[in-house]
Amino acid sequence: VQLQASGGGLVQAGGSLRLSCATSGVTFDSYAMGWFRQPPGKDREFVAAVSRSGRKIVYADSVKGRFTISRSGDRNKNEVYLQMNSLKPEDTAVYYCAADWARWDTAPSEGYKNWGQGTQVTVSS
Repeated sequence: VQLQASGGGLVQAGGSLRLSCATSGVTFDSYAMGWFRQPPGKDREFVAAVSRSGRKIVYADSVKGRFTISRSGDRNKNEVYLQMNSLKPEDTAVYYCAADWARWDTAPSEGYKNWGQGTQVTVSS
């Protein structure tokens, strides 16, 4: 299983970024997908998750209403996205995508076994 996150960068507060996570080596429709982040000097934390069907979505309270997770509608792409709007300096972190085989159509916030390398998001005030 390989996960490749991209789309990070430097943005001013109030701006937007869209992260992408390309997957390979997975039967994409059988995997729940999640985004996590690790702020400087802090532990990694859950951001958002989407079930294998895309019908169930969970967000951390800190990003509700600002971030949107989605799965590619193109069956040839096998990607998951994180649209981040109204960014705040406290959103600054390394963002990781994660995947886990899911027996059921759930959007877990923990327990992921496969991780990408991370992409840096920096929000300036």
